[in-house]
Amino acid sequence: MAGLTPLERSTLFLITVLTALAGVANYQAWPAVPRFAIATLALAGLAWVVSFATEQLGERFGPGVTGMLQSTLGNLPELFVVIFALKAGELVVAQTAIIGSILANALLVLGLVIVVGARRSSDGIMRFSARLPRDTATLLLLAVFIIVLLGLSLAAHDPASHHVTEISAIGAVCLLVVYFAWAVPYLRSDVPPGGEAQEPGPLPDALGEDGLARVKREGEQGVGEQRVEGARENPAHGEPRPGPRLSLGVTLVLLFVAGTASAFVSDWFVNGLAPAISVLHISQAFAGLVIVAIAGNAVENTAGLVLAYKGRSDLAISVVKNSVAQIAAFLFPALVLVSFALPTQLTFAMAPVYIGALALTALTLSQVTGDGEAAEFEGWALVALYVILATLTLYE
Repeated sequence: MAGLTPLERSTLFLITVLTALAGVANYQAWPAVPRFAIATLALAGLAWVVSFATEQLGERFGPGVTGMLQSTLGNLPELFVVIFALKAGELVVAQTAIIGSILANALLVLGLVIVVGARRSSDGIMRFSARLPRDTATLLLLAVFIIVLLGLSLAAHDPASHHVTEISAIGAVCLLVVYFAWAVPYLRSDVPPGGEAQEPGPLPDALGEDGLARVKREGEQGVGEQRVEGARENPAHGEPRPGPRLSLGVTLVLLFVAGTASAFVSDWFVNGLAPAISVLHISQAFAGLVIVAIAGNAVENTAGLVLAYKGRSDLAISVVKNSVAQIAAFLFPALVLVSFALPTQLTFAMAPVYIGALALTALTLSQVTGDGEAAEFEGWALVALYVILATLTLYE
């Protein structure tokens, strides 16, 4: 743990205390609101630990694998929350937690990342690889296609509306097949898909385009590419990406401990959710769409913003976009299949307002990020859409 800064050590200690307090509050039946608040903070803190450990692990790989790792492991708390909610019979909370995670990442988190990234850019435009946003929009549209079809079928009360479970199971399998058909080449490439089409802006004067050509001509391709990669991932400073500060063993221990603790805290979180909702007089939809989604996606909330501030636009977008793609095309269908072994079954059938929100979000993502660049006002527009939606769910 010698590689940790004093602030990081203090943060880990605080998260450990919050996790222990969450357990004490759960088993000693503390009042609903403090118990729920402590569990929420502990869950968000554990998500940060997963994010930090994953970033250290990802320093050993390229930005594509790093973004995938952060998104995958960052969704662990949310996975546990949904499973425990389904076990407790809280279908609305489970469903809105998944939808909320998609919308929170695609609107709130991505919007804030664009705002920060655009402000850090010299010309006020955040630039990134266009391929990954387009891929994410395609995967999200595929999930929305199933959801919209089921919604129309249920609204029309046609014969297919009596087979929602079967249709959801087949749709889940199809989504998983498409997701893996996309993810395997993505991981093999070790860079965000379409990275070759990126326009990273001018390289540092110390290298430049002429210098790059000279380095390649001299046969020093490995060194040259390493320097270019550092410049592209941190264009604001033109410095190479630092190596991992923690050993592989310590990193894996942190991931294992944080992942295991997330499972316990998620259970305590769900146990305190219903009483807290009753005391605070908020809707289950708001709790799932806003509170659970934001707490469960603390990884993307923190990692994406930090990376955008550092000028690593491609990796910042990769973390957020990978999360949206994974939740829509992997986590959601996987939970649909897992729910067959649980007391409450999850399907792709949902309320019309959420169907509309998901469909409009998919179209908005394609419009804002499909060209590989975004201005600050577009980021604020995404944030505004999320605030409007959150306000609506408050009155559901």
